[in-house]
Amino acid sequence: MQTTLTELTQKKDLFSLPSEVTYLNCSYMAPLLKSVEEAGIIGLRKKQLPTQYSHYEFFEEVDHVRKLFSQLTNIDDYQRVAILPAVSYGMAIVAKNLRIHSGNNIVVAGEQFPSNVYSWRKKVAEANAELRTIAAPETFESRGEQWNEKLLEAIDNQTCMVAIAHTHWADGTRFNLKALRKRTREVGALLVVDGTQSVGSMPFDVAEIQPDALICAGYKCLMGPYGITLGYFSEYFDQGNPLEEGWVTRNHSEDFSNLVNYQDQYQTKAIRYDMGERSNFILIPMMGKALEVVLEWQPEQIQKYCRSISMTAIKKLSALGFWVEKESYRGHHLFGVRIPEKLSLDKLQNTLEQAKIVVSVRGRSMRVSPHVYNEEQDLNRLVACLQNLL
Repeated sequence: MQTTLTELTQKKDLFSLPSEVTYLNCSYMAPLLKSVEEAGIIGLRKKQLPTQYSHYEFFEEVDHVRKLFSQLTNIDDYQRVAILPAVSYGMAIVAKNLRIHSGNNIVVAGEQFPSNVYSWRKKVAEANAELRTIAAPETFESRGEQWNEKLLEAIDNQTCMVAIAHTHWADGTRFNLKALRKRTREVGALLVVDGTQSVGSMPFDVAEIQPDALICAGYKCLMGPYGITLGYFSEYFDQGNPLEEGWVTRNHSEDFSNLVNYQDQYQTKAIRYDMGERSNFILIPMMGKALEVVLEWQPEQIQKYCRSISMTAIKKLSALGFWVEKESYRGHHLFGVRIPEKLSLDKLQNTLEQAKIVVSVRGRSMRVSPHVYNEEQDLNRLVACLQNLL
């Protein structure tokens, strides 16, 4: 059932956010939906009597999460979704199976989130290869457009992978994944995407983009709990080696009575990459419930709603001397606000704290990330606070 923009205008009652707090920081961590919290409580209580655990909790419930994530991102085969503990874990899987040689290079964006950098630093050092970090343009005129152009220019015949976010975690800059995919195909390189700050709040179509891997932490735009990440892995990884040698990722693991008949062969496709104890009886039902809600809301509608409540505030901020990226190069659920030099950062943070307005300050930028629990007055409250400071 499709939801409409009107239906997405009053969702705060589905959360437990205190009325006196203006929470504009979903990119830090999404607040738990009451329904997701309840799913976790039910899962917790099952441990009171472990006989309640069945084949369903170990296998079918996990596959239900894979199927929901596949539906959200248009993955045609749910067995290409792995259950992971963190983005760093997913990127480590990619690094372990990446074919890289001396003289090759890996391209990343400047000031990328560390979980999508450290694995590549180690990998290029071991292979005598190069990590090409493409910094953001120093000018703010057409910044997003220029940054995307610089990334495309950095890819050459020695590039073996581009590892990048869909939207930059610090300022919301949107990277042109379709153009990057086209260029990486021309040189035979992989495209690995960190979708943590976008997937769930912004449409993402795996069939359209065709990334080689897509890794998404569950606790932000997917509205899930902390400690679970979902990862898509393409055919490139079908015969790869996992980080762990667990029992549940081996063939015939569904037969508990025959587990000591050890199997050398892994489960099919991305299931081989599942973390140990993947059937977490608290986190899995929480993640499943969160994905059901996000699918009901629809990422496209979430984008429209966030735009509807933020556009007036952004115009006012621009008039006050703050800088925000052009609409065509950022998401509506996450945008950076460049702070004028005349404004003291300490005073800004103290004032926001006293006003109980929650955003993230990164250098001289302020990251604002609204969601469906916000209203236009929340953004206006932020603008009024900044206006008073100036």
